[in-house]
Amino acid sequence: MDDNLLTLVDIKKSFGGTSVLHGLSMHVGHNEIIGLLGDNGAGKSTMIKCITGVHKTNSGEIYFKGKRLKNHTVRDARRLGIETVYQERALADYQSMWRNMFVGREIKNKLGLINVKKQKAATEVLLREHVGLTSKAITVETEVKNLSGGEKQGIAISRALYFEADLIILDEPTVALSLSETAKVQEFISSIKKAGKSAIYISHNIYHVYDVCDRFVIIDRGVLAGSIHRDDISLEDLIDNMKHLARTGELTDEYKGATA
Repeated sequence: MDDNLLTLVDIKKSFGGTSVLHGLSMHVGHNEIIGLLGDNGAGKSTMIKCITGVHKTNSGEIYFKGKRLKNHTVRDARRLGIETVYQERALADYQSMWRNMFVGREIKNKLGLINVKKQKAATEVLLREHVGLTSKAITVETEVKNLSGGEKQGIAISRALYFEADLIILDEPTVALSLSETAKVQEFISSIKKAGKSAIYISHNIYHVYDVCDRFVIIDRGVLAGSIHRDDISLEDLIDNMKHLARTGELTDEYKGATA
């Protein structure tokens, strides 16, 4: 029986006559942070959308918590414990923090009405204990547009943890952020592992990925090029291998076919 949190087996996906995934297989373990690497067009986004129910696969199998997912939707994925934090952060800038926190998943009373008091109290805990916002100028009523990029990402990640997601997918979370804001987001990503959860971290910046990931899954032209534990490869070798892959379509001899 498969004891991984997530397993993809021989996934194929085409759009019209264009094949994007060509029998892709990979897995994510429990309490593991995966760095998903590959050039533009490698198939990373398509793979993620198959996992989260945005796209239906043409063939292959997806297992989550040991159960096969069949024709699952985005709502099904969220209900099962799969959350995605996109690079555009998917937050409503002109809405308050507490409204952003519970949008689509509101706490309701016995009459079916939104329990604003409970939502605000839960958001207060999120801001102070998870995101680490200490300024009294920021409250649950503060509009999201007043936050920095790193703080917005922190709220999106913490929101996923609040709703007990077991797998959080991070799509380029540090794009267009300053060095200090990027460091803050890296801390939030580390908090996912501390909470006992797993993540797939997508980024073109190998320096960011290397610091916080347990293992690197490398995709090239719709197939798995390699899966390497961080302890088994240095940052310099990882960068050299990505360059070699772009030139030749393969990792270097030392890591070719690695399937950790």
